[in-house]
Amino acid sequence: MLIGYARVSTDDQNLALQRAALQSAGCARIYEEKISGAKRNRPELVRMLDQIRSEDVIVVSRLDRLARSTRDLLEIAEQLRVAEAGLRSLHEPWADTTSPAGRMVLTVFAGIAEFERELIHERTSSGRAAAKKRGVRFGRPPKLTSDQVALAQRLIGEGTSARETAEILNVHAATLYRALAR
Repeated sequence: MLIGYARVSTDDQNLALQRAALQSAGCARIYEEKISGAKRNRPELVRMLDQIRSEDVIVVSRLDRLARSTRDLLEIAEQLRVAEAGLRSLHEPWADTTSPAGRMVLTVFAGIAEFERELIHERTSSGRAAAKKRGVRFGRPPKLTSDQVALAQRLIGEGTSARETAEILNVHAATLYRALAR
């Protein structure tokens, strides 16, 4: 069965052109939503993917209506592959996983996306290691300065409770305990 998916980003936009193109392509059912493609949780897309059956074909007018990134597209294509369903784009004829050529193109895209992820990971790791060598400290800055920790030690030494000391320094008691443990 051919199943259509149409999406526009804002309420001001109209689904009529996509709906007409999907109906012309022979879609028996069309899922529609007005939501940004950048949103991860698109209810109609999720519903459609949950109801997909073997040999169904998802049809979109353009791939950017279905996914906003290559990674997102490949994840959706993998879900469809596992469900033994296909994907077809009306404006990108090469994106047709019901044909061997379309599956090959998507496989090449998947390989490129994986290669790109590996390169990004490698660059990020190298950059982080170089920054650590230069003395860059990662993570949140300490809530208490060394002077405040010294004051806390003095107050606690003079008999002020840790909870009262934390209130004086305007931090949670657990934050004070962690700072004192260092």
